[in-house]
Amino acid sequence: MTKHSDLNSAAIAAHCATGASHVAIEVVDETGSTNADLLARCATLAGPTLRIAGQQTAGRGRAGRPWVSQADASLMFSLAWRFKGPLHQLVGLPLAVGVALAESMTALGVPVQLKWPNDLLKDGHKLAGILVETQQAQGNDSGGVWAVIGCGINLLMPDALERQIGRSVSAVPWLAQMERNTLVAALLSRLAGVLAEFDDTGFAPFAERWNLLHAWQGQHVKILDNGQLLQQGVAAGVDHLGRLLLRTDGGLQEIMSGDVSLRLSGE
Repeated sequence: MTKHSDLNSAAIAAHCATGASHVAIEVVDETGSTNADLLARCATLAGPTLRIAGQQTAGRGRAGRPWVSQADASLMFSLAWRFKGPLHQLVGLPLAVGVALAESMTALGVPVQLKWPNDLLKDGHKLAGILVETQQAQGNDSGGVWAVIGCGINLLMPDALERQIGRSVSAVPWLAQMERNTLVAALLSRLAGVLAEFDDTGFAPFAERWNLLHAWQGQHVKILDNGQLLQQGVAAGVDHLGRLLLRTDGGLQEIMSGDVSLRLSGE
């Protein structure tokens, strides 16, 4: 199996599709957070930049939650991309990123589904998470908004780590065994194409693709905020802005992503 220490920027670039050839690729053995690294450098980046680390000691997910990383068991990277903006046009970006990752993995023989707003599921368990952070372009930039897109993928979850995070995560032997530079190149190639399209069109053209991958379509779900029930109903996919559509006794409700959590009603 290729180890994280064998990740190589030139090897990744060699396997990338033409549409990703303009992305700078940085590989480091260890860092605190690849998202934090790129956010601190947005003003000086020459263009799209992928930063990938073998291990992150301060990785994080939504709402500042920690993301547990263990070398060779997970793949963690961040991609800085400058959009034309303004900021409100990036609504739905995490969902479009989810579409890119899910379609990439399906093409690699690992079919996955999407959980609103930013998780990938394999056999009902969390396989990957997405964190998008933004920063207004400044300095010598010609306007627009930088988005730093962080992705954490559980390639293999040892029993000890599984107990540490307190939940079961499906191991994906095929992804874990795949040559790591080839895997990163496949994900980056699809991401670059999706982000370029999203910059021109917004989320609307991706809504149907997301709904085809929706893990909980037609299932009873509940919306929680810090453990408090806000809403419940039947999940009916997402609309053109990436809002979750919920069929309730009071009619169709549109839920905008925030720090709320989505759970199946029986959980």
